[in-house]
Amino acid sequence: MQLFGIKTPLIKPGDDMAGVLIESMKDAGIKPHNNDIIVLAESAVATAEGRVVRLESIRPGKKAIELSKLYETDPRKMELIIRESDELLGGIPGVVVTITKGVLSPSAGIDNSNAPEGCVVLLPENPRKSAIQLREKLMAEYGCDVAVIIGDSRTQPLRLGCVGIALGCAGIEPVEDVRGRKDLFGKPLMITRRATADNLVSAAQIIMGEADESTPAVLIRDAPVRFIEGSEDIPTISREECLYFGCFKK
Repeated sequence: MQLFGIKTPLIKPGDDMAGVLIESMKDAGIKPHNNDIIVLAESAVATAEGRVVRLESIRPGKKAIELSKLYETDPRKMELIIRESDELLGGIPGVVVTITKGVLSPSAGIDNSNAPEGCVVLLPENPRKSAIQLREKLMAEYGCDVAVIIGDSRTQPLRLGCVGIALGCAGIEPVEDVRGRKDLFGKPLMITRRATADNLVSAAQIIMGEADESTPAVLIRDAPVRFIEGSEDIPTISREECLYFGCFKK
């Protein structure tokens, strides 16, 4: 498997993300092949889609003001967290734990980094739709099948550091069911499902970085994944089935 970082100019609201990618790959001498995968940072996609919010434009409500004191965060950002979240679960100083778009997310995925001064970047409105649209434009440009994943970073419980998570994808099976396959000793796997899209985002983030690398996209070649024609929702599970939620029932 090969990975190629794609450096781009600074992404601005209203930019054509596919056009920026095409020009950046041309400048770098990169041309997608059949069954290549493009992994994109959610902040770049969201910025191009205009999901940048100037905090001074936000008027926090009473709930946001109260919670901002509890979690020691800007009340204007707290207001955005409330708006963007499906549910608020709790938090620690500086971070609110939320369910956002069906996924456990710190502060609704709202990003202070890689945003202009005084602004924050929200998650893309519909990451799966964004991935589908970008894939269609790239395939039309290059005349080959490619997949697109829009990813973000998350922390793992009790682990220091971030790993990747896919928010939306098109062109690959996001989670591969490997139940029934035999292990090294011939025993069938009973519960294993491989988070293919998440793993590819983690691999890409080693090249993307989290700071000023200006590499919001990575092309992955020869990945051992299942390619599909369209797009699937990234599967979620119920709280009752979740290992972590299941441990902390009230």
